[in-house]
Amino acid sequence: MAVVLTYLFVTFTREVDRFVAGTRSRAIPQVYARTFTVTRGQFLTDRQLVERLNELGYTQRAPVANPGEFAIGRQAIALVPRAGDHRGRIIRVVFEQSSDGTSGQVQRIEVLRAGTTPTVTLDTPLLTAVARDAREKQRQVPLAQIPLRMQQAVLAIEDRRFYSHPGLDVVRTIGAALTNVRGDRPYLVGASTLTQQLVKNSFLTPEKSYWRKLQEAVLSVILERRLRKDVILELYLNDVYLGQRGSFALRGVAEASRLFFGKDVTNLTLSEAATIAGVIQSPTYYSPFRHRERARNRRNVVLRAMADSGFITREAADRAAGEPLIVQARALDAEAPYFVDYVMRLVGQTLAGPSARAVAIHTTLDVHLQRLAQEAVSSGLTRVDRVLARRGRGPAQAALIAVDPRTADILALVGGRWYNTSQYNRAVSARRQPGSIFKPFVYLAAFERARTEQWTDLTPATIVTDEPTTFVAGAKTWTPANYQDEYDGPITLRRALARSRNVATIKVAERTGYDRIAEIWRRASTRASPRPYPAITLGVFETTPLEIAEAYTLFANLGEVRSLRAIERVLVDDRETRGPREPRTRPVASPQATFLVTSMMRSVLDDGTGAAARRAGFRIDAAGKSGTTNDLRDAWFVGFTPELLTVVWVGLDDNTPLGMSGTSAALPIWTTFMQRALAGHARMPFAVPSGITFAEIDPETGERAGPRCPTRINEAFLQGTEPTTLCQLHHHWVPQPWPVGKG
Repeated sequence: MAVVLTYLFVTFTREVDRFVAGTRSRAIPQVYARTFTVTRGQFLTDRQLVERLNELGYTQRAPVANPGEFAIGRQAIALVPRAGDHRGRIIRVVFEQSSDGTSGQVQRIEVLRAGTTPTVTLDTPLLTAVARDAREKQRQVPLAQIPLRMQQAVLAIEDRRFYSHPGLDVVRTIGAALTNVRGDRPYLVGASTLTQQLVKNSFLTPEKSYWRKLQEAVLSVILERRLRKDVILELYLNDVYLGQRGSFALRGVAEASRLFFGKDVTNLTLSEAATIAGVIQSPTYYSPFRHRERARNRRNVVLRAMADSGFITREAADRAAGEPLIVQARALDAEAPYFVDYVMRLVGQTLAGPSARAVAIHTTLDVHLQRLAQEAVSSGLTRVDRVLARRGRGPAQAALIAVDPRTADILALVGGRWYNTSQYNRAVSARRQPGSIFKPFVYLAAFERARTEQWTDLTPATIVTDEPTTFVAGAKTWTPANYQDEYDGPITLRRALARSRNVATIKVAERTGYDRIAEIWRRASTRASPRPYPAITLGVFETTPLEIAEAYTLFANLGEVRSLRAIERVLVDDRETRGPREPRTRPVASPQATFLVTSMMRSVLDDGTGAAARRAGFRIDAAGKSGTTNDLRDAWFVGFTPELLTVVWVGLDDNTPLGMSGTSAALPIWTTFMQRALAGHARMPFAVPSGITFAEIDPETGERAGPRCPTRINEAFLQGTEPTTLCQLHHHWVPQPWPVGKG
């Protein structure tokens, strides 16, 4: 036995030394969002700000005094920023109060003894920490940041003599041995200390045998000689396995705090700390998501153990045991998991060499807009599900991607309704037909040809006849129909796009040339190359929401597409900074032709298929396009302002028809998100390039408006193409007097 133990000590000491050295240099990749900012007029409730502060690791404490603390008041939150221009100063964020008593917007931001400020910058949020070689989520924090009640809960239920034993608890070991000899349990009872559990997870297999227990005991004693107790406890609390969320293994009490309760670990209550500690014994059996009653009973066992150990009073244990067990079912979505998956895929392409190790990945994500996007998708799908339920269908899925078109930064990305049940990223990977959201590219190709070939009869005011028509392409004929078989007869191109008229658009495409339309899309989107057939006009090819968002950046940038960007920089090995190349900009069309199409898309929202957004209260100047594919299979809406572009897709994963249009399924999600995302923002007009002129025309005839025209619009034209003749339709029109009523 002496020889065996000596051999084990010599052999395992080397392993432990390597482990100790590794723990000091180990760094799990950290994924960060962009710096969080609070702005006057911003759509941000007091509850949402508390959630953001928890995500930033702020501690709730009243009164506030130190950086990283916050306190909740009536319609106001006091906090002390750890970063930004107001670092270390007491800030009070006051919220507007609606008639129902809830808050919805930031009314003002007060700086103690310094008046008000329009904005306050806080910290850079840590989205998550993800191991690159495994699907694990782990958030490492120093022991000083783990509250004493969390430490005590774990010690009470797992190893109450931790600070007095040398790595092995002889008393518990003898008790477990007697139980196993008597056969009181149908399984072997363990008596592992925290050190032994750490050793088992770090060095050994889960095999249950006496040889493995001997190895575990020797390693534990060696580890206790190499590391202080506090260091071992810190390693354990950061590494302990606490179950599965979605496709991720969950490790550490700090990550569990966020995914169980949506809180920073510093803000855990006694009841919540006991719940996490109770899960350790069997994460699946005591999962608070799947087995609420088991988890509650186990929590109460932990609370009694804490009282028996003298950590808390019996009265405190009883009070905590009486609290309901409430977990955040969708807390995983708060970490933008679809976006993180996408970023981790990009990081693998960005870092060269198999030995490269990312430590800090700084992304473009805006955590506030991400939460608004998730809420908009959730509420929108609830409405869609109600419609589908009446038809015996559903549930539907959705994707949303929001970008800053000026920089091509991805600000929000939602790849599905709930990551925990499906990790398939529809925003990035779902290839669907774009349908009518492709039509703006048809008109762009038309105006670009008109500009280069100096046509003067193809403008937004040009009249085309919208009626049932058979088209001939090669030896084949094609008789497409408008949505719900509605036709307008003579109609301007602006009106045809606003009302998404298929036949009128195909007539424009026929004159432009299908090859030119396919070519302009190839330049706008390098990932999809549809063939130059007539069906391209109606978006009969496949693409993704991500590709659509990138292609649409050209409309906000006067003809230049900007490659989307998710990563700002990557810190490698704590020293070297690497990152992807700056977003490439590629010209696709002239600023003048692009502006004409953007101007026409404003009518989609003002009086076209997207007018429901205006009726819902969305007042900001914007342009957009709805899309519905054949058989009502996919529903789309794309809309943008100069500072924010958002794509929404709604459909079914099995690619069967959704049965709803883009206007009814996707537009409400887009509207909800854009209203809240742009709350408090100043109106930003679309830039008008040189070479564009405006003229008042009659929208029925496309001719210059005369004095008797009942309506007129200020239409955009390429210089030299504006109409010169006055409207003849209303030349003899005389306005009728209002009928005179009685009295």
